[in-house]
Amino acid sequence: MALNIKEQRQILGISQEKLAEMAGLSWQTVNSIECQRTWVSDNTLKALADVFNIETFQLLMPPETRAAISLNSTEALRKLAEAKKNYDNTFAEIYGKLT
Repeated sequence: MALNIKEQRQILGISQEKLAEMAGLSWQTVNSIECQRTWVSDNTLKALADVFNIETFQLLMPPETRAAISLNSTEALRKLAEAKKNYDNTFAEIYGKLT
């Protein structure tokens, strides 16, 4: 995800500060996301995807897969739900090992 966000920002030719402004975030948040120091909420992910004019789930996919996809809204939502479920399951597994 971090790589996708950085790549999309660079494609637009904008700084982290400009991306943050456009998405309603702080530049520190964008920097932390791109440096993989933080995860993002679904609202933040949506705001970033809106700036990039792509579907939210595409930020969660490997870049080579994301570039080849063109989906309708229903399929995009299904893919996003699937990616979120996978993230939630992974998070629960990692959290379970820590507790």
